[in-house]
Amino acid sequence: MPRAGVTVERLTQAAAELADEAGLENVTASALARRFGVSAASLYSHVKNVEDLRTRVAALALNELADQVTAALAGRAGKDALVAFATAYRDFAKAHPGRYAATRMRLDPETATDEVIAAGRRHSELTRAILRGYGVPESEQTAAVRLLSSTFHGYVSLEGVGGFSHTGDVEASWSRVLDALDVTLRNWPAPT
Repeated sequence: MPRAGVTVERLTQAAAELADEAGLENVTASALARRFGVSAASLYSHVKNVEDLRTRVAALALNELADQVTAALAGRAGKDALVAFATAYRDFAKAHPGRYAATRMRLDPETATDEVIAAGRRHSELTRAILRGYGVPESEQTAAVRLLSSTFHGYVSLEGVGGFSHTGDVEASWSRVLDALDVTLRNWPAPT
């Protein structure tokens, strides 16, 4: 019988908080059991395994990030939309490093939940909305989504581990990266 007060939702929230505090790799059944004052085995009446729990954290984080991006994009187009999207993404990664790591997990398509798939699609659609504003043809949007995603992820990942702390103004560099992306999107090359 599940212990009172322990629910899938509370476990997922606690796992997300633990991920932010200690890193996604440290989200374990034993660590969460200590937070709830229960045995690790009792958690398995709520989740299948640690991978299931981390997938739930990924869905939670993807939805939280999409909510932030959606709010940031409201009423914006072109470069303003690009900057709003990128800034929301970067701010989320800084504020929630463990949740951000969960958004980058490689998920097994066979076991990915409908919720995490829907959240991933939501991100793709938000990105494609920006690209439509730039007039990037639909046939080219996958490549453009990958460009934006890899640029944002690369920047926030390097920044997160102190990769830019040794030289220059990180904010000025971020602004210049966004300027370069804006120019690229406005001048998207025709397919060859």
